[in-house]
Amino acid sequence: VMLEAAKLAEPHCDAIDINLGCPQAIAKRGRYGAFLQDDWELLSDIVRTLSQGVSVPITCKVRVFESVERSVQYARMLESAGCSMLTVHGRTREQRGPLTGLASWAHIKAVRDSVKIPVIANGNIQCLVDVEKCLQEVGCEAVMTAEGNLHNPCLFEGRSPPVYEVAQEYLDLVERYPCPTSYVRGHLFKLFHECLSLPSNSDVRNQLAKGPSISDFKAVVERLREIYEPIHEGRQLWTQEYTSYDLELPPWICKPRVRMAPEEHIRKMEAVVAADTARVDEKENNMTTAVKRAKRESSSEANMSKKKLKKLQRRQSDNPHCRKVFEKCCQCPNPVGLKCEFSMCKACCKTKCYMENWDCPGHRILTRTRRERAKSLAATLQPAQSPDPQSQLVCR
Repeated sequence: VMLEAAKLAEPHCDAIDINLGCPQAIAKRGRYGAFLQDDWELLSDIVRTLSQGVSVPITCKVRVFESVERSVQYARMLESAGCSMLTVHGRTREQRGPLTGLASWAHIKAVRDSVKIPVIANGNIQCLVDVEKCLQEVGCEAVMTAEGNLHNPCLFEGRSPPVYEVAQEYLDLVERYPCPTSYVRGHLFKLFHECLSLPSNSDVRNQLAKGPSISDFKAVVERLREIYEPIHEGRQLWTQEYTSYDLELPPWICKPRVRMAPEEHIRKMEAVVAADTARVDEKENNMTTAVKRAKRESSSEANMSKKKLKKLQRRQSDNPHCRKVFEKCCQCPNPVGLKCEFSMCKACCKTKCYMENWDCPGHRILTRTRRERAKSLAATLQPAQSPDPQSQLVCR
């Protein structure tokens, strides 16, 4: 399948890149992206088949392992399989979302020093200074950016224009080269991230989130231009209070997004879990106190009806406004199925049952049972479907 797809693209491109760096949960379920790095033999076959089957070069984009040595071995394996150029993202596949953290240029440099093919560095590129610094420290042939360009498309020009100017240019391109509105909305949210985070712009944020057409998006751009262009040109005073002494660019200027440190995010989540647990404990204590109070107020348990005694002993219904704490799936952040035998959510459980031929009665996923039924049914129908020589003579 990969070779067939490569042959379709071959006449229209100068090279074919295999993305082996996607860390998303959908890539894990489909067994592609960064989760193919667990099967080196399969990866080697894929790269070798493509490099021998098409005339254009085959390149790969990968993530590093925690170990520098294993990252180097991984790069050498791809090089020996026929990879012509390697893009190395200096983060592991676990470093994503709020746990992104910093990329390791040391891993990229080790790969650069160990292979003979060109290496492109990826990670920690938020401005033009980072580009020059990365080229100098890593010694790579080029750099690649992702999130940095989404928040500031002028990154490689070394400038930070107002967001409404870049957004207007982007919408002009969208009109020339149409695409789904969900794609456009996603890019605009990246560009306007700082502006739309301000409480004063909540109405503009809602307009962008609910707008169904390009004209609605243009109205959002014009609205932000009306708000911030007079301030940017010095015709109006910027009265926003600063919360720190850091020299930061104002929100209407294109700039890279600085994520929260993973350690800080973990502390924040632990505090949320602790607060939820304390709330649940307090609720249970209040329920116990209420039961004891009811028992004390009655003259004696002998005077209570059986129905009232059962009601006091029964666990009270949970408060619908209290958030429950669910155990997480062992494969992804989704809540685990309460009756799942593998401690997984339904999506991960379904994938496991399909790949490993199991049943999960808790999720009512009966992959193994249905396959066995299909085999037995096929075995019983096979003699009946075999052609009869006499019937063939009659038909002729």
